Amino acid sequence: MKKANFFTVFASKVARMTGHPAAFALALLVLLVWAASGPIFKFSDTWQLVINTGTTIITFLMVFIIQNSQNRDTQAMQIKLDELIRASAGAHDALLNLEELSEKELDALRKRYVKLGSKARKDLLEGLMDTSTSDLDPE
Repeated sequence: MKKANFFTVFASKVARMTGHPAAFALALLVLLVWAASGPIFKFSDTWQLVINTGTTIITFLMVFIIQNSQNRDTQAMQIKLDELIRASAGAHDALLNLEELSEKELDALRKRYVKLGSKARKDLLEGLMDTSTSDLDPE
C-alpha cells in the first residue's frame, strides 16, 4: 500500500483530536475565559471581534478537515459494501459502485427495489418466503 500524503495524515489526526471530549472541554474553557474577560475589556468591539474571528477561522479550516475524513470514510465503506455484494452468492453485481451512477439511473434502480420489497411483503402476507434472490425486475 502507498503511504498516505501529508494532508491525509494531518486531517486524520486533527479529526480524531477534535472529536475527543478533551477538545470540547478546551473549546468550552476558551469560551468561558473569553466571556469572563468581557468586563475587563468593557465588552468592546475588539473583545467581540476576537471570538468572532477565531471561531470563523477555526470553522473554515475544520470544514476541509472534516470533509476529507468523511470522503475517505465513505469511500472505505463503499468498498467494503462492494466486497460484500461481490462475495455474496446470488447478489446482483450490477449494484457494485452505485455511487458513480447518475440520479436518473439510481432512481430507476430504487424503483426496482421498491417493487421487490412490495412483492416480498405481499408474499409474506400469503405465507410465502421472502428470502429469494429475485430478479431485479419483478412482475
